[in-house]
Amino acid sequence: MKKIKYRHHDRFEKQLKKLIKKYRTLEEDLEIAQKFAIEAFHLEKISNEAVWLVPKFDKKIVQIYKLKKFSCKALKGKGNRSGIRIIYAFYPEKLEVEFLEIYFKERDDSDMDYEFVAKYLENNQHSQNN
Repeated sequence: MKKIKYRHHDRFEKQLKKLIKKYRTLEEDLEIAQKFAIEAFHLEKISNEAVWLVPKFDKKIVQIYKLKKFSCKALKGKGNRSGIRIIYAFYPEKLEVEFLEIYFKERDDSDMDYEFVAKYLENNQHSQNN
């Protein structure tokens, strides 16, 4: 059976540590999201409308996705509408995911850091060519 390999970018680690102080179940919630959202989408081709491709960053080697429906047990009563968003890079040929950002969407103007993701892709492109 195919399996996705996961890793965390330094930026993600810092953001996660900060959020865990407020939402203590995040690490456990992330493991559940990996299985029931990310792996369901990429391995089993099941779309539960939790995972969204960011069209601006759809490359052949790596694609950027936003996990919008994320259940957090620490946010009781919210279900998968917790407001927590995860941005990750998916490498389809290697079946690898690198988590790039995690944030709490408090307002409608809260969004991923497009500049950071563009730099990540630029740096990744150079490392793929070497």
